[in-house]
Amino acid sequence: MSSQQQQHAKPPGPPYLPQVAMLGGVPSTLPDVPISAVLLALFAAAAALNMTIFQRNRRRGHKFVPSGVTFGFCMARITANAMRVAWSQHPSDARVALAAGVFTNAGVLLLFVINLIFFQRVLRAHHPRFGWSKGVSWAFKFLYFGVFSCLAMVVVAVVYSYHTLDRGVQAQLRDVRLVASVYLAVLAFIPLPGTILTVLIPGSGPVDNFGKGSMRTKVLLLVFTSTLLSLGASFRTGTSFFTRPLDNPGWFNHKAAFYCFNFVIELIVVYTYALMRMDRRFWIPDGAKGPGSYTRGTVEKSGESQDEEAGERTLVPEDENAKQRQ
Repeated sequence: MSSQQQQHAKPPGPPYLPQVAMLGGVPSTLPDVPISAVLLALFAAAAALNMTIFQRNRRRGHKFVPSGVTFGFCMARITANAMRVAWSQHPSDARVALAAGVFTNAGVLLLFVINLIFFQRVLRAHHPRFGWSKGVSWAFKFLYFGVFSCLAMVVVAVVYSYHTLDRGVQAQLRDVRLVASVYLAVLAFIPLPGTILTVLIPGSGPVDNFGKGSMRTKVLLLVFTSTLLSLGASFRTGTSFFTRPLDNPGWFNHKAAFYCFNFVIELIVVYTYALMRMDRRFWIPDGAKGPGSYTRGTVEKSGESQDEEAGERTLVPEDENAKQRQ
């Protein structure tokens, strides 16, 4: 009876602490708290920057939803790092560990969605008829739906895994996480070859350009961010196929790998979005629908602004001439 009581007392819960080695391991005061504090501050600055850009654009009638989505992603990463700091101070608290795991796994999906949106705009610009076709539009809608489906799958699987010790159930939950992880890795990778093929395959007409800046810069930025996000997603997916015991973690469970392939990559992508002014480069006119709507909307808006600027310029010399005549 005493041995049975000891076995029952060993894993207090539910929820239960993870029974296998995880990416980053269990956080400790050193080095996790200083690292998480720095990351939290950087994500907070990125959140403030993106919200400032979003609000300024909104006041001018320049709607760019991805800036607001990036702000939401930064807030999720702030919460994840805050929970990791709390977990380092309470390493035996399974509820804090569960919250940290959920926020760590859920946030990056938003960046995948943003890159997929940018890729869709580049595709429609280079190949308007194909990009605006119903089949391609429904394909992108399916991908967006899959993102939120995977989010629900991952959250449920992670939460449930903390509430059971049954090995059979744990194996099934692991399979669910693997399916979602592979899908998200493919989703993160799609804009990379898709953008390259879109540019290399000659179009049937002129490029339906959008936003500000050259199309070449837009393509390079999209390829750069897609490469980084694919690298992080591939690392997480590849390592999820290897389960290591708590007392014998692999090199991929190391804290340096955890922070670099997750938060550092995401920070580079987020600051690239903001500092390279994605809100201007990847903006499309409101109500754009069908081939040619990007250029028409941009020309109409730029034409109005040019007319206003020309009117302001002509008023000044006329007033000066009137004064000279008097």
